[in-house]
Amino acid sequence: MGVLTFMVTMVALQVLATQGSEIGWSNPITLGLGAVAIIFGVMFFRAETNARNPFVNFALFRNATYTGATISNFLLNGVAGMLLVSMMLLQLGGGLSAQRAGILTLGYAIAIVAFIRVGEKLLQAFGARKPMIWGSVIVGVSIAMLMPTYLLIGPYTVLAVASYTLFGLGLAFYATPSTDAALSNLPDDQAGSGSGLYKMASSLGASFGVAISAAIFTALSAGTESTHWLEGVITFAGRQDNLAVRKAALVALGFNLLMVVAAVVSIMLTVPEDRTAERRHE
Repeated sequence: MGVLTFMVTMVALQVLATQGSEIGWSNPITLGLGAVAIIFGVMFFRAETNARNPFVNFALFRNATYTGATISNFLLNGVAGMLLVSMMLLQLGGGLSAQRAGILTLGYAIAIVAFIRVGEKLLQAFGARKPMIWGSVIVGVSIAMLMPTYLLIGPYTVLAVASYTLFGLGLAFYATPSTDAALSNLPDDQAGSGSGLYKMASSLGASFGVAISAAIFTALSAGTESTHWLEGVITFAGRQDNLAVRKAALVALGFNLLMVVAAVVSIMLTVPEDRTAERRHE
């Protein structure tokens, strides 16, 4: 029952997030999807709290450190939406082919592979909290570097290459310390279910982050009316026939930046300092 109600809730939320603006937020179909998500979400919670072997063990969230690490993991994986938005911007707004736009992201993969062990070393030297914050801040900087959609395509392409590389670097710094913070604070009998739920948060975060970012971009790029207020704030250089796409990307990237801010707040409120690791480093 837990798996079934969870699946229905997630599917309803995904369709609502991706198609709500196209169907219409006041359309009976959209309202019905919202009702389904709420009803089955409540059913899911009730089923899991009463189950002997629950699909999701909500007791895990009584551990503040585990909860904070899992929430930040969900949010930082949701930032994957920035890749989709920036790729669509470069192709639709900048006229780049899919191949050329894709090549710009090579630094992302290279940085993750090259620096993932650095995150492990930072964990050993400083504990989990500081590397998690550092990694999140680097991810935030990478998103901020993509937000000047008012630039010409040449300078923006240079920023994009640097941004994708920093994105990979930030995730590499964050990954191992976050996993350690989440799982090392759980009792041995909860480590298995805690690991599964932590991993599920990664997948759900990426799924919803991409879906919501794409929904924002698609809805706003259909016209300039909803982003008309940007005209008096920012001057867009170069072509003016792609303003809707550039403004939509700016807003969608701003949404991703807010998720990073929320992730940093979650870490700061829940993940404690590791004084022992810091003393060893000193």
